[in-house]
Formats: sequence, C-alpha cells, structure tokens
Amino acid sequence: MKELLLISGLGVMALAAGLFNLRRLMMPIVLLGLLANIGLCIADWGNNEVVYDMLLLDNFALAFTIVFSITTILWFISASDYFKDDNNFSDHYALVLFMLVGGFLLVSYSNMVMLFLGIEILSIPLFVLVGSNKTKIKSNEAAFKYFLLGSFASAFLLFGITLIYGSTGSFNTAAISSFIENNQVVSPLLFAGMLLMLASMSFKVSAAPFHFWAPDVYQGAPTNITALMATVVKTVAFAAFYRLFSTTFLHMQKEYLFIFGIIAAATLIISNITAAVQTNAKRMLAYSSISHAGFMMVTILTMKSNTANILLYYTLVYSISSIAAFNVFKMVKQHSNGSEEISAFKGLVKRNPLLAGTMTLALLSMAGIPPLAGFIAKYLVFTTAVSNGFIWLVVIAIITSLIGVYYYFKIIIPMFGEGAAEDGKIEIGFTQKLLLMICALGMLLLSVIPDVVLNLL
Repeated sequence: MKELLLISGLGVMALAAGLFNLRRLMMPIVLLGLLANIGLCIADWGNNEVVYDMLLLDNFALAFTIVFSITTILWFISASDYFKDDNNFSDHYALVLFMLVGGFLLVSYSNMVMLFLGIEILSIPLFVLVGSNKTKIKSNEAAFKYFLLGSFASAFLLFGITLIYGSTGSFNTAAISSFIENNQVVSPLLFAGMLLMLASMSFKVSAAPFHFWAPDVYQGAPTNITALMATVVKTVAFAAFYRLFSTTFLHMQKEYLFIFGIIAAATLIISNITAAVQTNAKRMLAYSSISHAGFMMVTILTMKSNTANILLYYTLVYSISSIAAFNVFKMVKQHSNGSEEISAFKGLVKRNPLLAGTMTLALLSMAGIPPLAGFIAKYLVFTTAVSNGFIWLVVIAIITSLIGVYYYFKIIIPMFGEGAAEDGKIEIGFTQKLLLMICALGMLLLSVIPDVVLNLL
C-alpha cells in the first residue's frame, strides 16, 4: 500500500510544482521517488499484503512494479527535453505519475472493480499525453482515435465484468475462479463475459485483430509518449492480462486456449509482415511492438507452466531495448530535419558512434539474435510453448522472427553505410550519453545473468 501512496503523492506534488516554480527540482524529486518506490517493493517482498480485499501486493505485483519503475526512471531521463521548454510541465509530470497509479492497480488487483479503475486511470492520462503536441494535426488525430477506440474497449471490459458478476455473484478474482472450478459446465453468460474481457485486454496490449489503432497512434504521438506507451503501458497491461487469466479464468482454459492461440498467431503474422514493408522507422517500431505483444501472448497461453518469470524477463528486456531505440530515433529525427524515414539513419556510425552502437544492440536484441537478452527471452517462450504442445505456434513464431530480422536490418545496414553529404555530426548531451550507456549495459547484463530476473517469482 505504501507504494500506491508514494506514487499518488508524487502526482499530487507535480500538480503543485507549477504554482511553486519547482521546474528544476521536479525531475530529481520524481527520480528519487521512483527509486524509493523500488526500495519499498524490495522491503515488502514476501509479505503478500491484502488491501481491503481489493488489492493483493504479492511478489508478482511487486516484481512488475519494480520493472515499470525502472523503465519509468529511464523514460524520464530520456524525455527530459519533453519537460524542459514546456509551460505545462507540471501537468505533464502529473499525468505520467497518475498513469503509474493506474499501472500499480493493474499489476496488483484482486477485484474486478480495481481492474476497471486501473485501466481507466492508466488510459485517461494517456489520451491527453498522446495529443499533447497540440500544434500538429497527427498528434490530435492520434489522440482522438485512441480516445474513441479506447472508450469502446473500456465499454467491452465493463460489460464483460457485468456478465461475469451476473454469472458468479462476485467481483473477487479468487471467488470467481473458485466458482468456475466448482461448476464444471461454463454458462453461456460467463463465456460471453470472458470473451468480452479478452477482447478488451487484447486491445490494451495491441494484439491482433484489435491492433489497428497502434501504428497510427504510435506514429502520431510525440516520440517520448510513444516510447512510454511501448514500454511502461505494455508492461503493466500484460501483467494485468496474465493475472486475469492465471487466476480468474484459470479453470476455463479448454474454452479459450484455441482462441488465444489464434490471436497470438495472427498478431505475429500480421505485425511482422506489415513491418517488413514500412519505410517510416517510427511506424516500423510500432509494428515491432505489436510483434512482441504476440510473443508475450504465448506466455499467457502457457501459464500452467508458471511463465510469470518469463513474462517479467521479456517485458524488462523489451522495455530497455525500446527505450534505447526510441531515444536514438528521436536524436536522429532532430538532426535530420524531422525526417522519420529509415533513410535518415544513413551513415549514423560516422555521425555518432554511440547512437549507432546502442541502436544496433537494441535492434539485435529485439530481433532475437544470440547471445543477446532478446534471444534468451524468445528461446524461453519457444521452449515453454513446445513443452505445452503448441509446436505449430512455435513454428509460426520462428518464421515471423526471421521476417523480424529482415526489417530490423533495414535500419542497421544503412547506419554503417555512407551518409548524405550534408549530414553532419550529431552532438548529444551528457545525460543522453549516460542513458544510452545504461541501456546498453542493461541489455548486456540481462544476457549474461538472466537468472537474476528469472528466479524472482
């Protein structure tokens, strides 16, 4: 509970920051607060605190809170320019921090009401942040599209919860699970409620066929917000997804395993094939994010093998790689007259070797090239899926991974080629250099000592 109070307190403090002119102090306060949040999670490890029978602060919730706190710290460092020359800096700080409150509810809920509240507290600040670049029509369009489709997804979630309550008489996830276990025949009402919740959660994690909003929203949003959505939001959404189906609907697997398999396969196929034909680097990274959602869907499909550790490791590896990739993309865009095309990366190794090296490491990790952490994450997903009998899905995943290698190298190869004559050196500040080195070190450490994360849960 202390973690929730701390994040909420930071959000309230951010609201007052504009009044008391705390612009310079706000970033250090937020970073120290998030570090303190990690410390509180470590101190509470193993306590399994139950909060008013609405939240369960078990090791699963604490581990994912640590992951999204680490990712948010890296994001705040990378997005320092987002707050630097912003008259509404306090509002944007508050929106991001209150979004984390929703994230915390999503990783720790034990009641359907808290799941819905978590989704809404997470989503509403995001609607505003996506449209925060008010002078650009693409940002406004992305915010409107995200708001409209997100509202429909929330309605599906709420309707699904209603049907499940009508079938079981409870909002408590453990009570619903017990009801399903004790009643061998699943009623049509309960099944319909589960399908509606599955559709809504698939939208939140941008899994096919509910992914169509993601490329447009990712491309239209400010790059810093795109990085936030691709990392922190995806992490907490998948944690919520996993908790929902590993507890509440665990005893309905025979009803939904095939549906899950089709969603995972469709996500992998559609995203990778579409990404391969993109020329816009930001849009390509958006489809890449959808592709990784497909791999993470497989961990939910094989949850009986206790794949929570694999999901935790995958989200951490992917988040660090994505923070690095989007940060490099932002720097290249700023020094290429705002171009988002893959051609803007030509000759990057000569313009700034650190940017080129970090981007290469991030993309190779996301492509699953051994012995990097991304390869270990995908390998663990594959082996678990095979042991659970989903060989057909692993074959699809391997083939689509090879397609992924192709489009990641569409960026890597130009970086080490010749650049345009007018392109000069790209100079970056000490903070950005430090962030890139931290991300690179994190990716390397996770490939050398993955057991530190894999043995947590």
